[in-house]
Amino acid sequence: MDLHFGDSKPTDEERAAVDALLGPPESSWEGADRSDADLRWARGGREARDRRDLLLPGLHAINDRVGWISDGALDYLCRRLTVPPAEAYGVATFYAMFSVKPRPATVLHVCTDLACAAAGAPELCAGIEERLGLGSGVAVERSPCLGLCERAPAALAIRAGDPVRTAVSAPATVQDAVLAATAPDSAPEEPPAALAVPQAGQDGLMLLHRVGVVDPASLDDYRAHGGYTALRRAFELGPAGVIREVTDSGLVGRGGAAFPTGRKWQATASQPDRPHYLVCNADESEPGTFKDRVLMEGDPYALVEAMTIAGYATGAHQGYLYLRGEYPRALHRLEHAIAQARARGLLGDDVLGQGYAFDIEIRRGAGAYICGEETALFNSIEGYRGEPRSKPPFPVEKGLFGKPTVENNVETLVNVLPILTMGAPAYAAIGTERSTGPKLFCVSGTVERPGVYEVPFGATLGDLLTLAGVRDGLRAVLLGGAAGGFVRADELDVPLTFEGTREAGTTLGSGVVMAFDDSVPLPRLLLRIAEFFRDESCGQCVPCRVGTVRQEEALHRIVERSGTAAADDIALLREVGRAMRDASICGLGQTAWNAVESAIDRLGAYE
Repeated sequence: MDLHFGDSKPTDEERAAVDALLGPPESSWEGADRSDADLRWARGGREARDRRDLLLPGLHAINDRVGWISDGALDYLCRRLTVPPAEAYGVATFYAMFSVKPRPATVLHVCTDLACAAAGAPELCAGIEERLGLGSGVAVERSPCLGLCERAPAALAIRAGDPVRTAVSAPATVQDAVLAATAPDSAPEEPPAALAVPQAGQDGLMLLHRVGVVDPASLDDYRAHGGYTALRRAFELGPAGVIREVTDSGLVGRGGAAFPTGRKWQATASQPDRPHYLVCNADESEPGTFKDRVLMEGDPYALVEAMTIAGYATGAHQGYLYLRGEYPRALHRLEHAIAQARARGLLGDDVLGQGYAFDIEIRRGAGAYICGEETALFNSIEGYRGEPRSKPPFPVEKGLFGKPTVENNVETLVNVLPILTMGAPAYAAIGTERSTGPKLFCVSGTVERPGVYEVPFGATLGDLLTLAGVRDGLRAVLLGGAAGGFVRADELDVPLTFEGTREAGTTLGSGVVMAFDDSVPLPRLLLRIAEFFRDESCGQCVPCRVGTVRQEEALHRIVERSGTAAADDIALLREVGRAMRDASICGLGQTAWNAVESAIDRLGAYE
């Protein structure tokens, strides 16, 4: 390990931010101010290296306190963790929410992704920049999806300090966004999560039935509405019995891959290597996706309970909840829920007096779509760049910290609660034979009632859009987000199942349903998708690193010609798309061409 530290020193504020996380330094090597220092050797180096996973929280601590990460602050954090500064620099520059260059303490992130772009985000950005002007003390950054698609256009203000302050403006106007940035404490409070659920309070809901009904901060209210019934049932069944119920229910992953959850849990539980880990993937960064945010904000104890059940079933005693950095309210709700559960004996050394130890730690992402891929997420938690790993070995064998790991997203885990309370046969009777249970869909775009909808698998796209109030002039619907595909307005009879969308030549993905009418310029929409994948590619493999750039360049040329495509542009797009799909390491590169391809072949985008 080559440790080359520079001469830069941290400020008192930067030092305090790191020490608040790691505790005071114990030696001069770690940065303690002692006159009798002998820096020729380091005490506790092995122990420090074992804390490499605190690199990302350390970067957050500095960025939250100061607003950016200086050379001196990075150097001090590296000394404390015995991490080579060059490696830490590579990690810090990997994430969009960090800056290693000076910037104002307040950053206003304005979403320019698909739903917000269709709702006037470019004009909003121009208006904000004109209103603020130079020297405002606010940095305006155009951001990928903020997960607020039901309230597009959206803006998120973050003011560094102790404590860090955040404010959300959505749907954003120039005046409201400027107020959020200049006076976050005076900005209007966010509407309750229930407003993102048009079905809130209706009978028959399984996953959303508590959203808008219970106080998300109250553990007693959660338990009064059926909370922790499933965990008690899990202890009655035992780990093997829980896995059998989940397997018999037919539950598959809701993040897009649709892998059978019971098989994943069984494969992890049967590994002799210890310890086992549970990771909840709450880094939903797919443009148009916000269902996990609504669940975490409106029913946070459900996720805590579901993670406890998953940990019990798979033999894990430590769970990590990897949460999007762009979700400040979800962070506060979950921090409170975890603390309350721990205080009431629902987390900790003896859960519910059953002799089972389990606890949950939240790790914040910092703006990297690729970290939604499970192995990239593991690298991120461990303190490395969030780049995907080659498989095999698979996570159930060697996942987080090289140990057997089960990884599920929020919606998948929350489905475990009704499975245990109603029984696997009753759950499996919902939906279709191959796609069982209810599914959450994030509907946005040109509809009257955007939001999260819960419908059983097997409902058609037309049924869902009818619930959301589809407007006249519908031109196309994007299924699955930027990594998904378009369908035409005359194809609304597509069944919303994994097999049904596959047979229709598209994908269900994570549940994105984005409607567009004739007012949305399709060539510019496709260019935004290409820009998204270019920005979010981790750059590890050549097909994706180069292919996403070539795809964007071709679409830029088409837009510059007012949406007219030359034959060689289309041929190049197809060649690049095939190369990315066949040779990329992970799903980002493999799906980066999907939406563009479907727009060309199904919508005649450039005819």
